[in-house]
Amino acid sequence: MKNSTLARLFVTATVSLAASASFAQAVIIAPAAPPPPRVEVMPAPRPGYVWDNGHWRWERGQYVWAPGHWQMVRAGYHWVPGHWAQRGPRWRWIEGHWA
Repeated sequence: MKNSTLARLFVTATVSLAASASFAQAVIIAPAAPPPPRVEVMPAPRPGYVWDNGHWRWERGQYVWAPGHWQMVRAGYHWVPGHWAQRGPRWRWIEGHWA
């Protein structure tokens, strides 16, 4: 009985850790403001999805364009797009999320 209790505790701890790691997001800091957004043509609406506009991401010391993509709708939530926010002389990426 002691072994099964320890096994359940181990599984619970492992699942909890995996779930928290999947929601953890890296903090992206850039030393300069991103370029102006590119103009993207938004595709026709898709039932059950919301369009997430493209954005500049900081990668290996430079900004790289990440094209827009569809996000599956979550019932009872609304999509908050990702955006860059200035923090002193640096810029921080705030990941898009459901609120």
